[in-house]
Amino acid sequence: MNFRKGKGREDPDINLIPFIDVLLVILIFLMVTTTYSKFTALQITLPTADAEKALEQPQEINVGIDAQGRYAIDNRQIAVRDAGGLAEELKAAAGAGGQAKQDPVIIINADATAAHQLVINVLEAARMAGFAKVTFAAQSSGKK
Repeated sequence: MNFRKGKGREDPDINLIPFIDVLLVILIFLMVTTTYSKFTALQITLPTADAEKALEQPQEINVGIDAQGRYAIDNRQIAVRDAGGLAEELKAAAGAGGQAKQDPVIIINADATAAHQLVINVLEAARMAGFAKVTFAAQSSGKK
């Protein structure tokens, strides 16, 4: 039974614009996230340079943290536990090196089982003391 005798049947329109937009976004995402290896097909020997070593080594302050939460600065155990006290000890260690004019490098030697907060305290103390160069010491696993 055809109740609509006067009207013809309309075909539905398929709008392809949103589909194309989605495909373009996916294409751009794939282009951005793809890594390209430039030298995988070529065996390249990189050139070497014989540069002179720096005449003046930067001052280093070694901060040790053991598993029990004790701190040591330049192999001298200290009693303070908070960031403020650590900052004062770091400033004293920087002045004791005789190179107080130079910004020292703080090297954090933390035990693998030391609490995360202990390392954060040293980072905060270095910030409070005004030292911008901080690095971590790590041991290689020996696996290649």
